[in-house]
Amino acid sequence: MNLEINDGEYLCVLGPTGSGKTTLLRLIAGIVEPDEGEIYVDDKLVNDVSPQERNTAYVPQQYALFPHLSVIENVAFSPISRGLSKEEAYEVSRQMLKMTRLAQRADSFPNELSGGMQQRLALARGLASDANLLLLDEPLGALDARLRVELRYKLRDLVKEKGFTVIHVTHDQEEAIVVADRIAVLRHGQIQQASIPFTLYNEPKSIFAANFVGGANFLEGFIVELDQRGSWVQLRNGMMLRIKETGYSVGEKVVLAIREEVTEIIKKRKRKEKINLFPGKVESVSFLGSFTLYGVLLENGEVVNSRVPVHLENKRISKGDKVYVRLRPEHVRTYLYPPSGLYRELEVI
Repeated sequence: MNLEINDGEYLCVLGPTGSGKTTLLRLIAGIVEPDEGEIYVDDKLVNDVSPQERNTAYVPQQYALFPHLSVIENVAFSPISRGLSKEEAYEVSRQMLKMTRLAQRADSFPNELSGGMQQRLALARGLASDANLLLLDEPLGALDARLRVELRYKLRDLVKEKGFTVIHVTHDQEEAIVVADRIAVLRHGQIQQASIPFTLYNEPKSIFAANFVGGANFLEGFIVELDQRGSWVQLRNGMMLRIKETGYSVGEKVVLAIREEVTEIIKKRKRKEKINLFPGKVESVSFLGSFTLYGVLLENGEVVNSRVPVHLENKRISKGDKVYVRLRPEHVRTYLYPPSGLYRELEVI
């Protein structure tokens, strides 16, 4: 792994369980010693520097609260330790508790709080530390859905206002896209891609990144024809798909990725429309709040999903209906077929 985080940057490390996210934070915090390699903070090699001297604030998943201190005393501990008066430390603490919606529980003790409240308390304590580098390990994971969404924006606004540099670990792709300046996708301890959210979503460099961030339909095939404007790919049972990619050779096996939201389904086709329009049957219809997810079995045996926003939903499409699936060439991303196989590349464990 080789990664540089800029001053004032909000970096999200996104990956599945067991990918190494927490280990990465513990290495940077100094809780775990690296077997090899070098870690620098502010251009200073810190491999042999104790955790308390690294000017970092680590907010672990387990909270690590002081059970004998009240809520406000927990938050004020770090400001007092760095030399602030009790009055100044408590003023900072009250601001953090207000932001995390714990102001009414300032005199409570950790064992009197719910798990979500304890997580908010750990976050408030980290924010009050005024450390240059804030290390957040799933800081919103135990919160209810509505509060988690609300705190995403407040957290980002606050750390930007205070000029923190943040490394925020999460397995929630939506959370990462919302708060991050840049996202590093981690898998098996290796960075698959580190990009701004827009680039990561629209230009994933690997099959794993395309699948883990946003989800997509994946089709296997062979390049059978090339010209100046694109290529033809033969899929299962002879189905031919037109793509814009020209960087592969005839005969090469490839994987095609198409986002679900640009996978179109229609009831009728125009008489002259033939390219990338495939007949199929609706196998499933799932209402998921803001959109409906349709699963369509194509005539060649492939199953693809189409994600349709509710305000654009075609109420006439039901389970069992015969439809056409349109896959526009400009929406198809192409990857060389992985040596380990497609399904191994899609695994998140």
